[in-house]
Amino acid sequence: MASSLKVNGNGRPSNVKHPSAPSLMMNAHFAAVGEDASAQDYEHGIQVIDEDKVFNQNLSTYLNLEKVIPAGFNYHLISVFGSQSTGKSTLLNYLFGTQFGVMSEQERRQTTKGIWMSKNKREDSARGMADNILVMDVEGTDGRERGEDQDFERKSALFALATSEVLIVNIWEHQVGLYQGANMGLLKTVFEVNLQLFVKDTKSTPRSLLFFVIRDHLGTTPLANLQNTLIQDLSKLWSSISKPTGLENSQIEDYFDFAFVALPHKILQPEKFEAEVEKLGTRFREGYNDPKKSGLLDESSLPVFLPQYHRRIPADGFAVYAEGVWDQIVNNKDLDLPTQQELLAQFRCDEISREVLVAFDEKITPLEDKQAEDARAGKPSVIADLGTAMNAARSKVLKEFETSASRYHKGVYARKKAELESKVDTRLKALFQKQLSAAHKSGVEAFSNAVSQAVKIGQKKGATYDFAHIVESEKKNALSKFESDAHAILVEGAPWSSYKQEMNLYQKDLDDVSGRLRKEEMRRLATRVERWVRSRLDESIGLEFNKIGSGRGGSGAPEHGEKPPSEKDLWDRVWIIFTETVTDAEKRFTDRAGSFDASTEEIEVGLWRLRRKSWGVLRAKIDEEVMEGNILLKLRENFEDKFRYDEHGVPRIWRPTDDIEGIYTKARESTITLIPLLARFKLSKTSAPPPLDAWIGDAPASVLPADEEDLSPIGGVDEDEGKSLEEEMTVLSDGKQADLLVRFKKTADGVYVEAKRSAIGGMTQVPLYFYGLLLALGWNEIVAVLRNPVYFIFLILLAVGAYVTYTLNLWGPMARMANAASAQALDIGKERLRDFLENTDTGRRAAAMSAQPGGSRSRQYEDVKMDRLNGDGKKKDDDDIDDI
Repeated sequence: MASSLKVNGNGRPSNVKHPSAPSLMMNAHFAAVGEDASAQDYEHGIQVIDEDKVFNQNLSTYLNLEKVIPAGFNYHLISVFGSQSTGKSTLLNYLFGTQFGVMSEQERRQTTKGIWMSKNKREDSARGMADNILVMDVEGTDGRERGEDQDFERKSALFALATSEVLIVNIWEHQVGLYQGANMGLLKTVFEVNLQLFVKDTKSTPRSLLFFVIRDHLGTTPLANLQNTLIQDLSKLWSSISKPTGLENSQIEDYFDFAFVALPHKILQPEKFEAEVEKLGTRFREGYNDPKKSGLLDESSLPVFLPQYHRRIPADGFAVYAEGVWDQIVNNKDLDLPTQQELLAQFRCDEISREVLVAFDEKITPLEDKQAEDARAGKPSVIADLGTAMNAARSKVLKEFETSASRYHKGVYARKKAELESKVDTRLKALFQKQLSAAHKSGVEAFSNAVSQAVKIGQKKGATYDFAHIVESEKKNALSKFESDAHAILVEGAPWSSYKQEMNLYQKDLDDVSGRLRKEEMRRLATRVERWVRSRLDESIGLEFNKIGSGRGGSGAPEHGEKPPSEKDLWDRVWIIFTETVTDAEKRFTDRAGSFDASTEEIEVGLWRLRRKSWGVLRAKIDEEVMEGNILLKLRENFEDKFRYDEHGVPRIWRPTDDIEGIYTKARESTITLIPLLARFKLSKTSAPPPLDAWIGDAPASVLPADEEDLSPIGGVDEDEGKSLEEEMTVLSDGKQADLLVRFKKTADGVYVEAKRSAIGGMTQVPLYFYGLLLALGWNEIVAVLRNPVYFIFLILLAVGAYVTYTLNLWGPMARMANAASAQALDIGKERLRDFLENTDTGRRAAAMSAQPGGSRSRQYEDVKMDRLNGDGKKKDDDDIDDI
């Protein structure tokens, strides 16, 4: 094994010809502090801290090039500590294949200034060493170059102790038992400062392994004796240091473990030295303590990398952590090691948080923009697959953060994770709530539209539809749709991801909309019922008032002056028709409102409104019937029916012997009595207005002001209007009655005069002798006609036509038609004569010839045009009236 050992690519080193490493001052082949180094310059290692206490900012670059950064916690840090020129660098080069500069045997001077780092170059499976071992070579102590200035060596030793899992204390055998030679004074200072700055209790600070490598061991003194001596010295050293409050009784074993190994003399026993170094290298592997096997195993072969020694600093944060530790040591700031770990954790967690939020923003920002755009447009929409996107984004960002940040300080990681969750959840919650709000609004609108559409379809089909069933069915669909949309956007693991409250609000809004739709439907129902009442009343009441215009019915105008039943009980029949119609309408309304799932209070309000509206319809119909033109026409018709027809309903033919004056008086007086009858709405049985106030009833307690806005006030029912029931039942005022009476009398007088003229026109009689004379003079013609069949038939037809004409009283109209026809023929003849004289040559010559005799006559008709002639063919003066 020893024969295969190589250091820095050479064979087994000798003391002169083959040094263990290039004898280069200051490790010049390493990347030093302040250099703008290339990747090749980092091949052998890096200077972490220079002799001027400056930390190298390129440490993370070196770790990345050596592929340590991705290792996470899978790396280990070893530091070597000891006096100058004791072979520390040589030991590291043999153990790990590094190329730290060593002191030339010809020149006894300092070779390592500052702190240097290199990765293990001998990671081979045969040796079984752990992966990613980082080795720090610390400047030696007690050098002549520093002299009495022990500041740097104390700080560098403290830095090595604070950051390393294993601190190799390189010591010569003959220095064991010495105070200064064994660096006990320096160790005392380092322990004391470490205890003051970095240690607060035994739980918060990882333990460290002090690995004493005793060099040039000749074997005279057994290793066990040397080990006991060193432990005793360290215990005395620990008891003599100043300890913080609360740690006065602490022991060095509470914070440190110890391991010891002895190596032969490198120059006198080179083969044995190499063999022992090779054996020592196998101990730099990972392992764990098994309490059951404690004391039973050979300690010389136990691994040195135990879990309790690891600082639990991820590799990607080590450079920041180390720089922070060095900064606190250099500036003598009072803090502990866990705080430095927390600072590192805060830095890295914040950095990781920003990194993972980039991908989160790319996924979520477009969704937020879409919601904002929809909100500005006033049309919030439900984004499809929003829940999937939110869950994926949240899960990814937290998983990536956990993967990268969970290796840092647990408390800081938990706090930063909570902060990240808060940031993420704040934005996701806004998306969640806006999505629920959009689903809420669109669902309510869709529910309202669906109910309205279903109602319209039911109305078009003409069938009776169940409004309550429609509302219940659409509400069930709306709740199912909302729950489906809400469940789809639930964010797994988010405490705020619940839609129970929104579901309750949504259901409440649906109930409110259902109530509003039900009220609107009941208003439409009331409107339909009112329309039905209006049509029925228009027809029925119109028929009743039309009976006023008929005075016949086989009764005529009785001599005793009693009015026929069709006139006397008019208002009774009107009231009965009205109440029966409204009763039917109330039944229709109640049956239909029951299918709306309307409450008893709503039905009561609807019936109360229906009765009031119906009365308004009746009152409007009565006012229409008693309008001046309508009522005057009905009175005239009533009068004419009684005057022109007899008791059997046969039209009267007036003769001079008839009592026209008596019949006229009875008919007129009978009709005049209708005016006061129509003036008041009174029942014949009680001679009082109908009980309208009791029939309408008091307003229900559940009536709202909105229910009364469109209702007209009713006298005797609405006391606030100051109008009595008697005034409400007044149809014709006194002034209108008087005016109506005067106008009716004038109309009746006109009918009477016409009847008298008809009777007088039939009074002319032919003398009897005229008939004898006519027979004597026309006997021959009479015989000729009787003998000729054609003349005889024509005579019979002429006699029949004359009889019919006389019977129908058409002689007057026929005479008027003949006069009108003759006048029209005369006008047409004149017009054609005028056209002939003006527009034809013959007419113009005739006019010229008639004007030749006598020049004065010619001048008289000079410039006289045909259109200036009057009806007699003479010149028309300006004051004449043209009769053409």
